[in-house]
Amino acid sequence: MIGTLLTFFAVGLVTLIVAGIVLAIVGTVFSLTFGLAMFLLFKVAPILLVGWIVVKVFEKMRSGEQLTAADRKWLDGE
Repeated sequence: MIGTLLTFFAVGLVTLIVAGIVLAIVGTVFSLTFGLAMFLLFKVAPILLVGWIVVKVFEKMRSGEQLTAADRKWLDGE
């Protein structure tokens, strides 16, 4: 009788320890993923957006097509 109770206690204790370790690992992975997502969303994305806007504005300011002589020759197939 006491042996059975001690077995149940040991199994319960091991289960709690394993569950705690698993939850700690899952929490760490979730935290790292969430932190990386926030870094990319709020630090990297705005810089990329501003850079893209600057490139588009700069392209609009350039006048028309400007092909070099080598590009024109290659396009003509010579």
